[in-house]
Amino acid sequence: MNKLFLSIFLLSAGIANAQLKTIEYADGSQKLHGMVTANTGKKLPGVLILPAWKGIDEEAKTAALELQQQGYMAFIADIYGEGNIPKDNAAAAQLSGKYKQDYQAYQKRISLALEELKKAGAQADKLAVIGYCFGGAGALETARAGFPVVGVVSIHGSLGKAADRKNGALTAKMLIENPADDQSVTPENMSILIKEMNDGKADWQIITYANSKHTFTDPKSADYNAVMAKRAWNHTLMFLGELLK
Repeated sequence: MNKLFLSIFLLSAGIANAQLKTIEYADGSQKLHGMVTANTGKKLPGVLILPAWKGIDEEAKTAALELQQQGYMAFIADIYGEGNIPKDNAAAAQLSGKYKQDYQAYQKRISLALEELKKAGAQADKLAVIGYCFGGAGALETARAGFPVVGVVSIHGSLGKAADRKNGALTAKMLIENPADDQSVTPENMSILIKEMNDGKADWQIITYANSKHTFTDPKSADYNAVMAKRAWNHTLMFLGELLK
């Protein structure tokens, strides 16, 4: 079963490279290279995808194409920028850690990507953000920043924030998709996040996936759980459909 899903994933990845268009934008002097689906200029609901800690990857590209098939315009953000793509896990941990600590810089890169999604023709009043891993932390930062999106989805995301950051209003609806066996998320992290969402009077929900480790949605990962990955994607589509259609 897993081999079948992996084959489909790899085929989809090849199609993604052919069908997604690279968009160059910038944060000051730093060049950024995002990717957008082919249905630009059609005034569709828009979904911003925040990729995992190594930057734009095949999982993000496949998600973008699947969202296009569902009637959304999708844009994959480039958080790190040209010349800064991590070559290994150690580099990815260092770079993603920098943006988790400097959350305002992370929020700025997310904001710039949202602007590119709107420039591509997405409806400004029908925007949502989904993020994987490091991008899942970014989905939470989108809500914390109060950006004009109707909802965010954090998929096996980093849930913690600095203890000295105050809780604020959270107007975006929030879906947290958390693998039960993710060792990077502690019960304390989850408790603090729930308090933050309640303090912010958010419309939130958490779905926990049994027998799933951190990167359970990525077919290239040893953690991949095909059954739970499919459920998580269906939950994402249900959430987006409720908010954007």
